[in-house]
Amino acid sequence: MDRRTFGWGVAALPVAATSASAQSSTLEANKRTVIDFYEKGLNQKDFEAAAVHFGPRYIQHNPVAPDGIEGFKAFIAFRKERTPQAHGRIVRVFAEGDFVILHVHAKRDPNDRGTAIVDIFRLENGKIVEHWDVIQPVPETMAHGNGMF
Repeated sequence: MDRRTFGWGVAALPVAATSASAQSSTLEANKRTVIDFYEKGLNQKDFEAAAVHFGPRYIQHNPVAPDGIEGFKAFIAFRKERTPQAHGRIVRVFAEGDFVILHVHAKRDPNDRGTAIVDIFRLENGKIVEHWDVIQPVPETMAHGNGMF
C-alpha cells in the first residue's frame, strides 16, 4: 500500500510544523498584548494607552472592580487617586490557547510587602475580553523558606 494514496508521508509534516509555528506566534503575540496592557493600565495608570488592547467587551470577574471597559476606566482613575505609587512586577507569564496568565508581585507603595496575584486574561482575535484574578497577601513569615515568587 502506498502512503501517498492516503496523504500520510513527509508532505504532511510541514503543515503540522507551520500550524505549531503559527500557534506559537499567536501565543507570543497574546503575551505581548497582555504585558503591554498591564504595564500601561495598571502600572502607568494610563487608561487610553491600555484600552487599545480591549476587544468589543470586557468581562470582569474581580469582585471589587466594576465590570466592562468603562469599569476598568473607573478602576484606573481610582488607582491613580488612591494608590498612585502602586506597581506590579510581572514575575512569570504563561499562555495557553486564548488565555494569558501573569504571576505578579504587586505593591501599593515601595514599603508594602505586597500581594501575590495571579491574573488570568482571555483574548479573542488578539484582544482582551475577560479577566479573573486570585490575590494573596505576602505574609511576614512563612512555614518554609521558598518565598512566594
